[in-house]
Amino acid sequence: MPGVRGKRMPRAVRERQMMDAAVRTFGQRGYRAASMDEIAELAGVSKPLVYLYLNSKEELFTACIRREAAALVAAVRAGVDGADGEPGLTADGQLWAGLTAFFTHTAEHPDGWAVLHQQARTHGEPFAAEVAVMRDELVAFVTGLIGVAARDARQDPAFTDRDLSGLAHALVGAAESLADWANHQPGVTAKEAAGTLMNFAWTGLGGLMEGRRWSR
Repeated sequence: MPGVRGKRMPRAVRERQMMDAAVRTFGQRGYRAASMDEIAELAGVSKPLVYLYLNSKEELFTACIRREAAALVAAVRAGVDGADGEPGLTADGQLWAGLTAFFTHTAEHPDGWAVLHQQARTHGEPFAAEVAVMRDELVAFVTGLIGVAARDARQDPAFTDRDLSGLAHALVGAAESLADWANHQPGVTAKEAAGTLMNFAWTGLGGLMEGRRWSR
């Protein structure tokens, strides 16, 4: 970001500039290895200005987690909401749209995903708690999608709300792990990753909605 040091610009723009630099540095270097000097240099500002705006390294990292988490959740919701306009869209079509949006976002923002999936989770509280908020929101959203499918299928009475919640947790966990894998595998597209998870999960879910359960 050359040539920006010393220029006057709106606070929101300056803050976004610093946050962009912080996400990139934290995502690539890690929370402990990243320095405020590096972040300031990348943002094209002085280190005192970074502290003036964002107070401390811990608060800066927390702000990065919150921003990247909100962006990811918004991308998934937008993917499903955008697909809602398609005529005759089924529940699995909605899930496909949500997963494709998830994998597209994590692929297009690898540093942000590294902050959420690797750095925040491995450095304890309060960072892990911030990521947990995002995960709970995604789980609740997926629970709703699976619930629609269950109602449409008129599943057997043994299929409970606890089943829905457990399946949603399993699906979100699988998506997180697969996104991490896909980001380290050259050439894997968002649609390929979404297709892998749909093949793994929805085929089984489809049978479950029809009342077929695995038994030993």
